[in-house]
Amino acid sequence: MTEEFNFEKSFARLEEILAKINSGKAPLDDSLKLYEEADKLITGCTARLTEAEERVGMLIKNRNGEMALDEENAPLTEDFIPQD
Repeated sequence: MTEEFNFEKSFARLEEILAKINSGKAPLDDSLKLYEEADKLITGCTARLTEAEERVGMLIKNRNGEMALDEENAPLTEDFIPQD
């Protein structure tokens, strides 16, 4: 990809694709093309979310204002659990 990945636009496009596929109105060949496009978008979104999670993990600090480290001296991270 030559242009910068945009998570929000990609996610919106995924929603459009899902609606088209779920409508049952798209011909099989079109549905396959949409599925392939969705697969690429999902890969990009997953990579971007992983990158964001790692960046957030780097910002977790302990009470002294220092970086909280695990037993291997790596920045301590926590799993991100989205709230509905």
